[in-house]
Amino acid sequence: MEISPAGRLEVRITAADVGKRVSVRRLGDHRVTEQKFTDTVGVLTSWNNGVLVITRRDGERVRIEETSLVAGKVVPPAPARRRGPAASYEELARVAARAWQPLESERLGEWELRAAAGFTRRANSVLPLGDPGVSLDEALTAVRRWYGDRGLPAYIQTATGAEGTQELLCAELEERGWVREVSAELWIGGLAPLADRAEGAGVVLSREADAGWLARYQRKGVSEVALRVLGSGRSVWFASVPGEGSVPAAIGRCVVDGRWAGFAAVEVDPALRRRGLASEVMAALARRAMDEGASAAWLQVETDNAGARALYAALGFGVHHTYHHVREPEGR
Repeated sequence: MEISPAGRLEVRITAADVGKRVSVRRLGDHRVTEQKFTDTVGVLTSWNNGVLVITRRDGERVRIEETSLVAGKVVPPAPARRRGPAASYEELARVAARAWQPLESERLGEWELRAAAGFTRRANSVLPLGDPGVSLDEALTAVRRWYGDRGLPAYIQTATGAEGTQELLCAELEERGWVREVSAELWIGGLAPLADRAEGAGVVLSREADAGWLARYQRKGVSEVALRVLGSGRSVWFASVPGEGSVPAAIGRCVVDGRWAGFAAVEVDPALRRRGLASEVMAALARRAMDEGASAAWLQVETDNAGARALYAALGFGVHHTYHHVREPEGR
């Protein structure tokens, strides 16, 4: 916190610092906690009528009464990396989008409207990387109309927690009644340690998802639309570990795109978990990705998937940023 030459804590932020990353200390609520002070770090997304709103790394918005402030200062942007390779949010957002492509898309300024007949939120949401070229309210009207014409709810994919993410847009959407339905994290790591982690000798790699792979895939009743999305990307690989029957014991998917390899759909027969099969699948895919020139890896994991998070942390991955799918207000 900021300390004056006289040794006193000082509040060195104002409403002019909206949009910047700040660290504040406030008097705690003794009815809730025994701590005298509470510290909050995040992006200052508004300061109106004596109330500050700070959006934390995970997207949580914290409301703070101005009168409770004890100290505050602007701090450097969140580092673009935690573990693994350095990367910007925009670079990763574009790489992830190319690895899971919609059937149709349309530009609205620097926003991309994406649709794939409703198969996954990622392929049926707006990716807002920049200025839509019109006011936010006009952009949202156009977004709702575009998805409505396709019989789909309007979603916008936003991100928080790294330099260049969209805390201000998140706050503006919430003020307009848009609802965050689900959040997940994008993790990054190095490929070489992953490739060396396990032998993966029993893993079979293919350019297509066959019937066995699809039988293990958690999204049942996969349609032609889903197959097109699954097969999209610059260099797509599907991995399978043969099981006792026609259904594989484990599967995985990887998309190689320049220096990046993106992992998804890593799934294991529940009866065979904790035997290293997921690590073997990822190691085999990592070696193939390195053969194609990749050196870094990314993957997405939901915040409540404790098992997957533990596995990926053990494999050397760490959180880069959090992303959210925000849905249009009901009845609009």
